[in-house]
Amino acid sequence: MNTLQENLESVQEQIATAAQRAGRDASAITLVAVTKTQSPEMIQAAHDLGLRHFGENRVEEAQAKTGSLPGDITWHMIGHIQSRKAKLVPPLFQFVHSVESVKLARRLDGACAERAEPLPVLLECNVSGEASKYGFAADRWTEDPVQRDALWAAASEIVALPHLSVQGLMTMAPILHDQEQARPFFAGLRHLRDELARAFPEAGWSHLSMGMTDDFEVAIEETATLIRVGRAIFSPALAPWRKG
Repeated sequence: MNTLQENLESVQEQIATAAQRAGRDASAITLVAVTKTQSPEMIQAAHDLGLRHFGENRVEEAQAKTGSLPGDITWHMIGHIQSRKAKLVPPLFQFVHSVESVKLARRLDGACAERAEPLPVLLECNVSGEASKYGFAADRWTEDPVQRDALWAAASEIVALPHLSVQGLMTMAPILHDQEQARPFFAGLRHLRDELARAFPEAGWSHLSMGMTDDFEVAIEETATLIRVGRAIFSPALAPWRKG
């Protein structure tokens, strides 16, 4: 058994165990393998092992990879998107986790005008308040009416865009020593999602994209439906790869 297979089986076992602890069905959790810096050959190897959902952080890197890989892959855009590059996203990705502003949402909506179906998207929310993180400010919405009103106004406008389908929220927890410390951030995102779902029932709100290599088990316990895992799957299965 090679390292990639061992890593993947270990992650899948952790997913199943965390789901069991939470009384959830593990099949309701989608593992998105984060392939930033990974070669097309390694992505193909992961596909051969059964993975079908892959996440990329950069448009340019995705452009260099996706064309040579199987057509049954669902590509997730999980990284920061510059507004000027929004038009490049719809041809490459089937799911976008990182809609962080109304401006970006409008650009994506315009770029999706020719799509047969709306593009599934998540609203990225900064629930930790860290200046280094992207996303809608959402660290004090329960106590700060100004922040809450801004969030609700943004959600209202984005939900109304005809070529996007809002399906939930995404966040990144702070880097912490103990994954248990990430729990309040994941629980907070779930609470925010539930409130937005009540306010805007016309959208889907079924997804919470949260949890990475160091904290995905707690995220699952807090009802994550999409977890973004790279290092636990691919390291040290291969050396980093970059175009050029």
